[in-house]
Amino acid sequence: MTLAQISGSAQDTIIDGIVAIVGGHMILKSDLETQYLQYRAQGNITGSPQRVKCQIFENMLFMKLLYHQSEVDSLTVTESQVESEMDRRMRYFISQAGSPERLEEYYHKSLLEIKADMRDVIKEQMMVEQEQNKITEKVVVTPAEVKAFFRKIPKDSIPEVSAEVEIGIISREPAITEVERTNARDQLAGFKERISNGDDFATLAILYSEDPGSAKQGGELGMFQRGDMRPQFEAAAFKLKPGEVSDIVETEDGFHLIQMIERRGDFINVRHILVQPKVSSIELNNAKLYLDSVADLIMSKQVLFETAVIKYSDDPNKNNGGMLINPNSGDTRFEIGDVDPKIFFVIDKLKEGEISAPVKWEERGKRLYRIYYLKSRTTPHVANLEFDYARIQQWTLDQKKLSVIEDWIDKKVGETFIELMPPYKDCTFERQWIK
Repeated sequence: MTLAQISGSAQDTIIDGIVAIVGGHMILKSDLETQYLQYRAQGNITGSPQRVKCQIFENMLFMKLLYHQSEVDSLTVTESQVESEMDRRMRYFISQAGSPERLEEYYHKSLLEIKADMRDVIKEQMMVEQEQNKITEKVVVTPAEVKAFFRKIPKDSIPEVSAEVEIGIISREPAITEVERTNARDQLAGFKERISNGDDFATLAILYSEDPGSAKQGGELGMFQRGDMRPQFEAAAFKLKPGEVSDIVETEDGFHLIQMIERRGDFINVRHILVQPKVSSIELNNAKLYLDSVADLIMSKQVLFETAVIKYSDDPNKNNGGMLINPNSGDTRFEIGDVDPKIFFVIDKLKEGEISAPVKWEERGKRLYRIYYLKSRTTPHVANLEFDYARIQQWTLDQKKLSVIEDWIDKKVGETFIELMPPYKDCTFERQWIK
């Protein structure tokens, strides 16, 4: 059925809302306008409104073509995958809004209604991502292609790369004695007895909780759902009834008492009191002396840094050879501005290949010592194959994937039913959408 046939059998108000059909999937004018308003709100308008709308419209055509092909290829996503992604996005939206209540107020809908609106959109987006990955999954680049790609870039167009560093870590976390663990549990047991005798949970949290983020709020954490907190904490919290206080719960952060405030669908709000077992000053000093010895071994070349990481480090990064991983790029290089200031203050004094003295590190209530290894440091420079091969390789791969997708679009447009409606039918597109 063509769009013209639909228009002959439907009301004008309905047909006015359809701007394209791609393989049986409609693109609505309202969706296009919504994306345009979001784009404008982000300050991304660089051309006339109609030109920007045409650009957005072409991207929507591409997404619908991918979605249609994902169905042709029988790709699937499970309900649990959709729910997991939806929960992840809801956590992000709530964090941006400040609270579940503010998110509901912003959308004038309940959390369940917001999730219901998101479900089909998220499923479609996940199907599109699968199809796009399927198209480009076998795309690789050779060293010769990387070099050829780089040589084709005009010299005055080669981007400048900021100063970067590669940083390794060896850490030593002092052992917490059983005496300190017992002291922490006994302290919480005393609080629980006081609460059962009528003391206010929130007041005790303000006075004694060692969670700096919630103590001032009487231990209140705000609405959260499964996946937001430590597993042991959630297992205990979600079993509670309003007003009920948990037994003592142990997590990586220490020992907790939890009190349920309220439950709203998949979300709960609780208070907690955190007590963290203390590391003795003797054990802390022993950790420092231990890393002093490790640093001496490395600097005297009795052991390689990579070997020392495996033998001596408690840091989770030991599986990466002790190197910090940049979450933005997935590799070991950090631009100077992206390095934690506390770390940069230490490594800025080092030369390449040097190891720092032991430095005390406190995180989530834990106290430990670290030594830092400066593997490499670059100065700001124009990108080149010697220092920036991985970066240029990614540019080459991205360009090759784009070329593969362009060829795929040309082929699938000829095989897929596509019909565009004015005024967007008259857009100037980068690709030929009508064959």
